[in-house]
Amino acid sequence: MCTKLPVNALEERLRWVRPITNGEIKLKDAAKVFPGGKRTLERWVARYKLGGIEALVPQSTRPKSQPAELPIRVKERIIELRQETKLCSKKLNYKLAKEGIKVSDRVIGKIIKAEGLVRQYHIRKLKYSYVKVPLTAGELVEIDIKFVPAKIKGQRYYQFTAIDCATRWRYLKIYSDCGNGSAIAFSKQLLKVAPFRIRAIKTDNGACFTNRYTGYQKSVDPINPRLHPFDLFWAKRNIIHYLIDPGKPAQNGKVERSHRTDQEMFYDRHQFKTALELRKAVRTWNMAYNNLEHIALAGLTPVEAVRNYS
Repeated sequence: MCTKLPVNALEERLRWVRPITNGEIKLKDAAKVFPGGKRTLERWVARYKLGGIEALVPQSTRPKSQPAELPIRVKERIIELRQETKLCSKKLNYKLAKEGIKVSDRVIGKIIKAEGLVRQYHIRKLKYSYVKVPLTAGELVEIDIKFVPAKIKGQRYYQFTAIDCATRWRYLKIYSDCGNGSAIAFSKQLLKVAPFRIRAIKTDNGACFTNRYTGYQKSVDPINPRLHPFDLFWAKRNIIHYLIDPGKPAQNGKVERSHRTDQEMFYDRHQFKTALELRKAVRTWNMAYNNLEHIALAGLTPVEAVRNYS
């Protein structure tokens, strides 16, 4: 009697098949103690009789073909778009849909992950539930200032940004300072180019936007304090000026998020030698941003969203 244990699947199969083929035991009797069932034992015996030991070697059950497999050209296009734009799966899907390519967000995510094109996050993100109030175009526009990261010939430049909360339409302009004059000049230009009527704006508590926490407290007449020129500019046009709470930049979240996009997709990829070159590049980038698909707009671009509201 053999007491040696099998070392692989082939030996295990031979230990059951050979006694049957050699006439030492009947198949129906062996099937009573065989854990795999009589049908499996019959199949092994039949294969052994036809092909010998080689016929009992375990074969891979992996399918040789996948009828629903994504075409290689579509995969290459997804990788190309990801490398060119660094956009997420959902935004890539918006662009592919315009090219007539139908594929799910999940499949796109798997492809860019398999290619090692995903961003690695090491910080656990907290999830907050926000109450979204439906807005119309121009009902609320957020305004803020971003420092241009690198100096040009020793000069610091500032990017004034205005973004509409409903359509994500955005306007950018570069100034050499961030004083009251630049803030008002930007506001005048914003009113000229905005494709909708602005009814309210929201800013942080920067000195170029308000003196709510500085001038008011130092006023000789606290009941009738001296108003900031920026406040006066919008008040004359019957446009409300909201201020966020001090130290709460998340209340100006849309313009802050757009500044992050500016940093990652524009400033990190370009260097400028002159202020003129910077201003031209910013205008081009702003047009590209206004024609970029947004998840918050369900795949629409800001320009398309403005048309829907008009």
